[in-house]
Amino acid sequence: MALQITTLAERPELASALWDMDHTWQEFILNDPIADLFYAVATTAYADYVLVADDDAEPGRLVARACMIPFVARGSELPDDGWDAVIRSGRLARDRGTRPDAVSALEITVRRDLQGTGLSSQMVAAMRRHAADRGFYELVAPVRPSTKHLEPHTPMSEYAFRTRPDGLPHDAWLRVHVRAGGKIIKVAPRSMVIAGTLAEWREWTGLPFDRTGAVEVPGALNPVHCDVEQDHAVYVEPNVWVCHPLG
Repeated sequence: MALQITTLAERPELASALWDMDHTWQEFILNDPIADLFYAVATTAYADYVLVADDDAEPGRLVARACMIPFVARGSELPDDGWDAVIRSGRLARDRGTRPDAVSALEITVRRDLQGTGLSSQMVAAMRRHAADRGFYELVAPVRPSTKHLEPHTPMSEYAFRTRPDGLPHDAWLRVHVRAGGKIIKVAPRSMVIAGTLAEWREWTGLPFDRTGAVEVPGALNPVHCDVEQDHAVYVEPNVWVCHPLG
């Protein structure tokens, strides 16, 4: 497979296929209210920060995508509300005409049938190159560890810094970033907040949500907080800030 990675701005004909990939994202994750500040305009306003990958076997059929957003940091510490924060900051900067001084990765999605083939590492490398080509001195990423969902009650502050005997992170997705040159900086304890009625959570997950308390949801990194009397449930997802120096 000869992989071709370009920006969506270079290949706008792939815009219609961008969200049609067979992926493994859970439905509830797609209902973060901040997401539309980026994704609703990703193919137009941010086409130069969306990377698309296809191969010579099936030209035009996406095998992976990667999304980034430039935002305003002004030298401040990476925010506790990681993913949501950089999307808000990036969109406000664009709307106000403020020049961004930082860039954050948002996601890498690999087609379901090609997961585990090393494509994610190639997309991380492509994001690093693209950020450097745009003049940024580092790429930051609020990383969603790939197997944290198997330990929803383990604090992220413990999980994120767990290592193997060789010193690399225990988590496979964090390992990809570290091997690419990234450094784990800190936990973003409320990187994404998803709230909904109990009916919405039942639709998103197929679970009953009929008892007040912590609900373990497949794919969630933390339990979801359910309040039957108030008819709502709230999921607060922690991520892990990783910094990729580009100098």
